[in-house]
Amino acid sequence: MGTGRAVGDAGTGLAVIRLLPNSAPTRSIIPGAEDKLPKQAGVEVGFGLASAQVNSEAYLSFEKVIAQASPGGIAVQGASPQTPGALAQTAPPGNQQPRAGGINPPSTPLDTLVKAGLLNGQVHAQWSDTLGPCVGTIADSSTELASLSALNAIPTLPSTPDLTGVFDAPNLDPAADQAVIDGLKNLTGGLSTLGGVLSGQGSTKTALLSLPNTLSARSVVRLVDIPGSPNKAVESTSTMQVAAVKLLAGTPFELSVNVVSQPTLVVTSTGDKATSTVKYTAPVLEVVQGGKSLGRLDAANPKLDVPIGIPLQNPAEKLPIIGGLLGNGQALPAGLSKLDLGVLRLSVAGLNQKGEDSTQPFKGYQLGATARLLDLQVLPTDALGLPNLPSALAQISLGEQVARAYAPTGGVICGATAPLPPAPQPKGPQLAYTNAAYHSVPIFWSGTVMLLIGVILVAALPRRKRV
Repeated sequence: MGTGRAVGDAGTGLAVIRLLPNSAPTRSIIPGAEDKLPKQAGVEVGFGLASAQVNSEAYLSFEKVIAQASPGGIAVQGASPQTPGALAQTAPPGNQQPRAGGINPPSTPLDTLVKAGLLNGQVHAQWSDTLGPCVGTIADSSTELASLSALNAIPTLPSTPDLTGVFDAPNLDPAADQAVIDGLKNLTGGLSTLGGVLSGQGSTKTALLSLPNTLSARSVVRLVDIPGSPNKAVESTSTMQVAAVKLLAGTPFELSVNVVSQPTLVVTSTGDKATSTVKYTAPVLEVVQGGKSLGRLDAANPKLDVPIGIPLQNPAEKLPIIGGLLGNGQALPAGLSKLDLGVLRLSVAGLNQKGEDSTQPFKGYQLGATARLLDLQVLPTDALGLPNLPSALAQISLGEQVARAYAPTGGVICGATAPLPPAPQPKGPQLAYTNAAYHSVPIFWSGTVMLLIGVILVAALPRRKRV
């Protein structure tokens, strides 16, 4: 069977913003798989990826182990160019010390969608000249983000408050349509700023989502003991650490999403289906608005909707109604008539997993899983009578996690490995499109796609019906 044969990867993305989710065909390295995969977003922008990859079967020797921390990136219809400024370490040869440093992206026009503070990373890739991957921890990558704000506008919605001649809700009569149009005219701003809520004061913009405290991610691939066997299992781990998330911070509608329990995803392949495992510690989140708990998000209660509406009886209101609060921060009076035009949907604990026996490039068992700390979607309701609206207007994903492991039947045999032939070494940390190292490994499956070379982690979601 050979010694030192192991494949595994783990990736953890701090934040991904998707516009027009589920609108573009998904690309795949497997012929014919595109038609079976869920569609991707039209545009994706992200910050902070910690990715750890191990592939003993890689064609280029220095691609056997890759640990990479990427500052940010963008994918358009699923295609992602390589991210400049990535912090990376490859092996062999092994590295006695990790590499650390700042990986902060420059300011760009995309700051309207997402803006990050100080971003640091650390990477460590190890390989033994005599034992190959049998070194314990093989690849280890982490990123730490000081602050983050995302979406100070919803570009998929109109910016003007006057929707005369445009608004036509299918379930409303002409008089009701006109009442909504008049109500929108009274708001401070257009729907793209949630009626002026995201406009802020002066040049300061309010973000839909922000993280005032440090957010960190770590991805690790290592070999671990198999009970009762001299061989090793491949273990891939993705972890997140975050204290709290703020929605509409600094406004009367501010919501706090407090992280009670942190998520951990661990995938272990022993080479055999019966003993390979996926262990997931689902996050527990508490949603609070105005000092009142709106509910708890966990594996048993994975979804919470916060409605966005306009009052139909009080034209003096200059801001919409979000959750149970008016624009002055007061609770919604009993009997006040309103119409919900949209929903902020928070969801958590979206674990997906799949495993299968494989014979190429060696006989064994591959297992993988994806999960997310928190999804925030902006969804239209049937009452939002605008033409050609998608099922979701925008989506922010925090803590996207992917972990996969592939070991030979019976586990990884550790012993003296054949010496590697001389190979050209990479010039600095700029990596090639390293997915090429996995072309011989059928580790991608329907419903799960991961772009390990950039910051964008694509955990494809099923299309949701409009609420």
